[in-house]
Amino acid sequence: MNGGVTLEKIIDLTQIIENDMPVYPGDIRTNLFRTKYLDVNGYNDHRLEISMHAGTHIDSPMHLIDSKEYIYEAPLGFFIARGCILDVRNQPVIEMKKEYEELVEDNSIVLLHTGYDKFYGTEKYYHEHPVVDLSLCKFLLSKKVKMLGIDMPSPDRFPFEVHKFLFKNRIFILENLTNLDRLIGVKEFEIIAFPVKIKADSSMTRAVARISLKS
Repeated sequence: MNGGVTLEKIIDLTQIIENDMPVYPGDIRTNLFRTKYLDVNGYNDHRLEISMHAGTHIDSPMHLIDSKEYIYEAPLGFFIARGCILDVRNQPVIEMKKEYEELVEDNSIVLLHTGYDKFYGTEKYYHEHPVVDLSLCKFLLSKKVKMLGIDMPSPDRFPFEVHKFLFKNRIFILENLTNLDRLIGVKEFEIIAFPVKIKADSSMTRAVARISLKS
């Protein structure tokens, strides 16, 4: 007889898509508007014009290296895995630490909690965010990590060597996450962040953490 019931808690890690939402400097503005109205047309409809790098999204290798694979062609297994969160707040440069060797499991999705989502849409968010050191990237590669998730717009700055290193080693990047503070102290959870089935270099996503609770 089963001694307990397994319940699930879902935490939304995604920024909302809305008209004129924050975008990376230089990207096109997001244009979301209603095209049909129930009281006039008999139904509602909306139109969306958006960069694949607005809001919470996944960068695939095609974004910055010479890859011919569109994001929809990547195996879906890259976008769902056991999650691991590293608390890296107040670290301008996020380097490898010895303690990560036990925290990070093989074939997982690793999240970096910087706390920078509270600055989302501000100049500080885009121009003063922390950067990831290559020492940590090399460790993630040794663990065969599927994806690196961050609550900031980028793990690095021009010339984007961290992006390129991860992409060359087929590690995807999940950017502009939020609510990562809600995962601090959670020992076991799963990350689910599927891209849209779209013929593009990258894709918006609805990223969530699924936590199993036993009563």
